[in-house]
Amino acid sequence: MKRVAITGLGIYSCIGTCLDQVKDSLYKGKSGIVLCEDRLQYGYKSALTGFLKEPNLKDCLDRRQRICLSQQGEYAYLSTLEALKTAGIDTDFFEKHSVGIIFGNDSSMQPIVETCKKMEQEHDTQRIGSAKVFQSINSTVSMNLSTIFKLKGVNFSLSAACASASHAIGTAAMFIRSGLQDMIICGGAQEVNLYSVMSFDALGVFSSMQQSPQKASRPFDRDRNGLVPSGGAATLVLEDMDKAKKRGAKIYGEIIGYGFSSSGGKITEANPESEVLAIENALKDSQMQLSDIDYINAHATSTQEGDKAEAMALYKVFGDKMPMVSSTKSMTGHECWMSGASEVVYSLLMMHNDFLAPNINFENPDQETSKLNLITQTCQKQTNCFMTNSFGFGGTNAVLIVKK
Repeated sequence: MKRVAITGLGIYSCIGTCLDQVKDSLYKGKSGIVLCEDRLQYGYKSALTGFLKEPNLKDCLDRRQRICLSQQGEYAYLSTLEALKTAGIDTDFFEKHSVGIIFGNDSSMQPIVETCKKMEQEHDTQRIGSAKVFQSINSTVSMNLSTIFKLKGVNFSLSAACASASHAIGTAAMFIRSGLQDMIICGGAQEVNLYSVMSFDALGVFSSMQQSPQKASRPFDRDRNGLVPSGGAATLVLEDMDKAKKRGAKIYGEIIGYGFSSSGGKITEANPESEVLAIENALKDSQMQLSDIDYINAHATSTQEGDKAEAMALYKVFGDKMPMVSSTKSMTGHECWMSGASEVVYSLLMMHNDFLAPNINFENPDQETSKLNLITQTCQKQTNCFMTNSFGFGGTNAVLIVKK
């Protein structure tokens, strides 16, 4: 089995649109959450969201390439540019090598809504425009980026709710381990437009703390009352370790564990037993001991039941060997389809800069969360191995373990 190196990182997030900005926000415990007036006027019960600056790609792409990109595709293009830069890869590399792409993405609402509105007004499919189909299908990110960068390897998107990006990374790692690909661009992307999460708002899962946007995302806190939606994109370049070393690439980390499971219960119900199984599967895959895990970037989205289930699962697995834990969603909100990838990037930035970011807004534990070794203030600490958890609707669970 081949070893899987991480040789490129890129990010476009509400806490920063490049690695340096994000590193600074993580260290300072800076939130990217705002109140969106447009959502209030549209009819959202909770108008909290992560704020992202809209990209201007006129100097980067031609018109046809731009109009085929969805909003999350634009974010993913920019995060991928940064990942390729950090990996030391240019367009000539793609001409000579078979490079794949696997991205996590589970919706593309805006172009669908816009297409339907156009049809209701015009009653003529010819007025929709030729680019909407490439924006609206779930494979919008992988299909657009593969053509922009002229990739020749494996090419698909993976949809698995809020575990999409983690499964995309884990799947990419398996392709490289097996020798089917030497390099894969992977990650996750999430739209943040007006239409992106209105159905989630209808479920009543969002925080109601609209008077204090930056305090609303409160993972593991006793008084948490719902998640805050967010988005953007995060990209990793995964590569055969031997080939990465041969070309002189910088190695940011190694994917050593990928675990997964399915809850098999109610479609929105968090299940600690199935989360335990995913964590144990990742540990078995990594061949690491409990004491080898220095840090866990928890899935914890700031919902009562979800955080409770994860706290129970972590305690059942680690007990008195509990590593330091935080949820970067306290700063970013829940980045949904991209979160598994962004949280690997966040954790790698901490690892390479010898600090651990805080679980901000944590003030009071409850019975389950009191058993965690939660980080509430930024701490200087060297780490060599971390775990990230992603647990999605439909009972899809994914856990990744990365070492330095």
